[in-house]
Amino acid sequence: MARAATTSDVFNAIAEPQRREILLLLRSGEKPVAELAEALGMTQPGASKHLRVLREVGLVRDRKAGKQRLYSLDARGLRPVHEWAGGFERFWNESFDRLDEYVQDLKATRDAE
Repeated sequence: MARAATTSDVFNAIAEPQRREILLLLRSGEKPVAELAEALGMTQPGASKHLRVLREVGLVRDRKAGKQRLYSLDARGLRPVHEWAGGFERFWNESFDRLDEYVQDLKATRDAE
């Protein structure tokens, strides 16, 4: 089965580390592409390409503000990722519960000595 293009699949789009970093930067509010490019240590055209992919999968919105374009996070697009990752919550909770039991046993053993 062929893999979906990064421009149509949120999972593939966020597989790229620099795109995830853009999303993190946009959590604090909208930013122009120049500011994002500088923070990422990349060229403006490179940042623009990543922003285009993120916009096409619905993770980023943009608006004109004078001569520049401002980008903002649209976290609603992360819902499929959240729902998928949420399926592992029971596994992690059980793992943390086992770890807590182990730590409590260690403390009890230490206190008994």
